[in-house]
Amino acid sequence: MSTNRIQLTGKDILEKEFKTGMRGYNQEEVDEYLDTIIQDYEALQQEIDKLSQENERLRKQSDQTRSRQSAPNHQVNYDILKRVSNLEKAVFGKKYADSE
Repeated sequence: MSTNRIQLTGKDILEKEFKTGMRGYNQEEVDEYLDTIIQDYEALQQEIDKLSQENERLRKQSDQTRSRQSAPNHQVNYDILKRVSNLEKAVFGKKYADSE
């Protein structure tokens, strides 16, 4: 859910005034219901904020993990190639190494 799409805040809901008509709603009942909506709305916003912070923390952690893993992989690849080369020399002998 994008915060750009949110049209009301808890304060907007709290301060909303409804017109009353001849057979209007019970104002106390409406106020109680709006109070519940405000509480739920604020809890939802807190959850969104918490999840956004966790998302950002995990994104940074992922970036750090990637940067740490990329450097050693190059060294490991070089070591593997060197070992394969030595193994080829040992298995196929000096003639194979000279033909390269």
